[in-house]
Formats: sequence, C-alpha cells, structure tokens
Amino acid sequence: MWYENFFYGLVQEAWKAGQTDEQTELECDFLHDTLNVQPGGRVLDIFCGHGRHALELARMGYSVTGVDISTESIGELQTDAKRQKLVVETIAGDFMTLPIEGEFKAAYCLGNSFSFFPHDQMLFFLQKIAGLLPVGGRFVADTAMIAESVLPDFEERSWMQIGDITFLMENEYDARESCITAHLTYLRNGQTQRRKSRHYIYTVAELHRLFQKAGLTITELLGSLDGSDFLLGDERLLLVARKKR
Repeated sequence: MWYENFFYGLVQEAWKAGQTDEQTELECDFLHDTLNVQPGGRVLDIFCGHGRHALELARMGYSVTGVDISTESIGELQTDAKRQKLVVETIAGDFMTLPIEGEFKAAYCLGNSFSFFPHDQMLFFLQKIAGLLPVGGRFVADTAMIAESVLPDFEERSWMQIGDITFLMENEYDARESCITAHLTYLRNGQTQRRKSRHYIYTVAELHRLFQKAGLTITELLGSLDGSDFLLGDERLLLVARKKR
C-alpha cells in the first residue's frame, strides 16, 4: 500500500504544523461527548500519528491505545507521553495486518486516514474495528474525502503554505475506481520531497451499506464539531457508528 512509506520527513512536519492545540482540544472534547465511554475506559486510536488526540485523551483520564504504521510517529508519541508523564499504549505497524488483543470500549479514526482503502479493504477495515468493540460500542470517523464534500468543488491543482513549508498538490480523479491520486511536492529552504497518495471516494450511501455489512450502524452524520448535520458541500464528515446487537 502507498501509505507504508509515506509518513516521514517534510510530510510529517507539514501535517503537524497544520494542526493547532485549540483544534486538538475541540476534537477531543467532541470524542469525550460522543464515544460514550467513562474516563478510564479503554479506547483505540486508529492511525494515531504523533498522538495529538491520544495524549489529550490520556490527560482526560482515558486508557488509550494508539496504532500507526509510522515508526517515526510512534517514537514521537512515546517520547511525548514520557515527558508529559502520561500512559499511552503504542503499537507500531499496519492496522490492517496487526493482531490486536482485547476489547475496546470505543474507537476512532480522525484525519482523513479513513479514505485509504478500496471497497474490499474498507469492508475488512470496518469488520476488524467491529470485532474489537462490544455490542453498542461506538466508532467515530472523520474525513474530508467523502464524495459529497470533495467532488462538487474538485481542485486539480493547489498550493499551500504551512509554516515554512510550501506544499503543492496535483490531483487526478479516476471515476472508474472513485479514487483521487495526489502528486505531492513539499519545498523548504531548497529541500524538495515528493510523495504520491491515493484516497478512495465513497458516497454517504455507500458507507451506510459497508458499515451495515461490517456489523456497524451509522447513527449520526455531522458536518462540524458543533453537532450540525452533514450537508452537501460541507468540508468534512464526522461519522458516528455503533456496533449492532
């Protein structure tokens, strides 16, 4: 998979620079209100990155396990947890192939990683999550790559400035696969790094069907952290699901 050798160097630095402490706190408050887990409960952070949510939830009293394929990110999370005297269990590796033990009260996947998988792999991904939850356990996903968000205003080329990193994104959309291939260029002080990513685009209706097959029921479709309903053209989808009885 393309993401196995993607998350290092300027990519990681640009992603971190684009997040704020205020955003992290708001997202963790949303998770606290939505996951329906008492502090102390075991929660799974899927594709945790450098752990901005895992650390904040640990600070709030949750027992958090973070999984990520990037050893660089996991190493940073471990260092920050030790420095802040927080307990976060970390697992380095690909969530799709790793054996993960035990049961979690709830799980979440924030930050667009939810769109990494084509149809058959997405079903496996959701089935694996469902298998780690108790009946009634909740799963929260966050994505800006839903069809109703990205296709109405599709951009083939865009520039961004993130701190001292200049970022160019050139997108190609394959309608046969409902997939966006992005050619990414990161520039800083004469240094250039290039990557390629693939994001699979689902409609909300397709997600409903996949979740049902996986044993999960979508209960809420939100367009922002304030709890407003998701509408066509909203920049992000916050999806709340519950494991079926």
